[in-house]
Amino acid sequence: MTTSTQESFLRAFHAASPAVTADAFGGARAADGRSSYEMLCDRVAGSGRVLDLGCGDGLLLELLARTEGRRLAGVDLSPEAVALARRRPGLGGAAVLEGRAQDLPFADDSFDACVSHMALMLMGDVEQVIAEVVRVLSPGATLACVIGGGPVGGEAYDLFLGLLRAAIKDASAAQRVPVLGDRRTRSREGLDSLLGPAGFTPADWETVAIDLSGPPEQVWTALSGVYDVGPLDPGAVASLRATFLARAQGLAMPDGLVPCGMKVHVVTARLR
Repeated sequence: MTTSTQESFLRAFHAASPAVTADAFGGARAADGRSSYEMLCDRVAGSGRVLDLGCGDGLLLELLARTEGRRLAGVDLSPEAVALARRRPGLGGAAVLEGRAQDLPFADDSFDACVSHMALMLMGDVEQVIAEVVRVLSPGATLACVIGGGPVGGEAYDLFLGLLRAAIKDASAAQRVPVLGDRRTRSREGLDSLLGPAGFTPADWETVAIDLSGPPEQVWTALSGVYDVGPLDPGAVASLRATFLARAQGLAMPDGLVPCGMKVHVVTARLR
């Protein structure tokens, strides 16, 4: 699958749902009470010049802006997401630009940290992405990423994935998502094989469970933001939703909440 095909799909998906990632993860918390966005903020706490790679609607940038005096920038493929980010309070001084990670619109040595939330794993031509990140970072800079790690197990996410696979199996080729990103970015060994030759230290790799539990409709909203749902026929999505909500009721706890969790990998490496 070509990078242009991947990017065309992502642009179209995020034109319809520019805030989908923040909607799903913004309120989700780990056992320590932090969101995955807040974990990235903590990983670059001492950095004054921070780039958000694949910044989406700007939620992470807004959190980073709580530290006074920072110089912030974000870049994203989606013009609709960039427009939302530019309207966020506190980001008036940030350079939020539409652009490709493979050709960053920033000068050499512009940043001492780069963060990326659920975005690096979607990018094609990843060697060029990393080369560009190295170019715009200063020596000693930090790269901190959140990468999806799949369901925790035995909860609503597993139910959803099983139903989704059945829906995709019955869908036409035109209603299926292209292969996105590079599989090497989704494992410690694969990511080190990319980052090491580019000059980064071995990655610190922490796997964290994120709680997405809530009322059935809320859980559906979070899970149905995955890319595979986007191209499906509206009738197929409606059927998937109805079946999920009906079966999720059987998972509900006494308080009415449906247990749902997923794993993310919080990854940090330093540029030598």
